[in-house]
Amino acid sequence: MKYLMLVYGNQEKWDAFPAEEWPAEVAKQDAFNKRYQETGELIGAYGLADAVNARLIRRVDGVPAVTDGPYLETKEYIASFYLLDVEDEARAHEIAADMPWADNDPIEVWPVPHEAPAL
Repeated sequence: MKYLMLVYGNQEKWDAFPAEEWPAEVAKQDAFNKRYQETGELIGAYGLADAVNARLIRRVDGVPAVTDGPYLETKEYIASFYLLDVEDEARAHEIAADMPWADNDPIEVWPVPHEAPAL
């Protein structure tokens, strides 16, 4: 079963984090990613750009309309996402709880019940 893990960010929190601590935190995240890639349970891990770079795309009268995003007006935004392929929900929860930042911020876990076949 596949699960999506969402990690939220907050620009004020990122800006307040001491710059000299970032390399160690990135190394912890890289170790987490490698550990679960090696078990075959982590399909992909993707960090997103800051929210200021998000765009909303709509179609208006058949023409694309691009506006600034993200859609929700909030301080919190999706900072990264992970796609897991695990035995069951309990395993997805176990991996989410092992995320290095889970002590400070929750990790959102969503079942992925539908998947388009690869072409």
